[in-house]
Amino acid sequence: MEILDLPLSGLKLIRPRVFPDQRGYFLETWQQKKLANLGFSERFVQDNLSFSRKGVLRGLHYQYPTWQGKLVLAIEGEIYDVVVDIRRDSPTFGKWHGVTLNALTHEQLYVPPGFAHGFCVLSDTARVLYKCTEYYAPGEEYTLLWSDPDLGIDWPVRNPILADKDAQGQRFKDAVIPG
Repeated sequence: MEILDLPLSGLKLIRPRVFPDQRGYFLETWQQKKLANLGFSERFVQDNLSFSRKGVLRGLHYQYPTWQGKLVLAIEGEIYDVVVDIRRDSPTFGKWHGVTLNALTHEQLYVPPGFAHGFCVLSDTARVLYKCTEYYAPGEEYTLLWSDPDLGIDWPVRNPILADKDAQGQRFKDAVIPG
C-alpha cells in the first residue's frame, strides 16, 4: 500500500497493491499493521455502504461535536468525491478538494475528522463503502449546501439528484462550525 498526501491538511489518498491474474484480482482494502507502519493509525468503528444512480449527489455532510473521519472506497462504478476543510484552526480552512474514485483503481480517500464530505455518481450506478472513526449520531449531522457559490466547488454534474436535506444545506458562511 502507498499513502499520498493531498493538498488539504490531513487528507490522504491510499493506493492498494493489486494482484491480477487470469481469474481476476486480489487486494487488501484495509490492513491496520501495514498502514500503521506507513504512519496511518486511525481506528474505525463503523462501515457504511451506499448505492446510488448516475447523477445522484450526496452531501456535503459532517457531524459535530462527534467528528467522524472516513475512509471512502468505490467498490462499484465511479464517483467524484469532494471534501471541505471546516476546521477553523486549519491553514486550509474553507478550501475544498475533489478526487475521482472508481472500482478499477481501488484508491481510497481518507477524510479526517473536521471535514464536510460528499460525492456525486459519474457511472450508471455506484456502490460506495466507507469506514468511520466514530458512530453515526443523527442529531449531530449537518449539511453544507453543495452549490454554495462561496465554496465554488466544480462538480461534474449540473443538475444533480438530491435528497431534501442536501438541497436545503446551509451556506458555508452560515453553517454550524465550532471554533
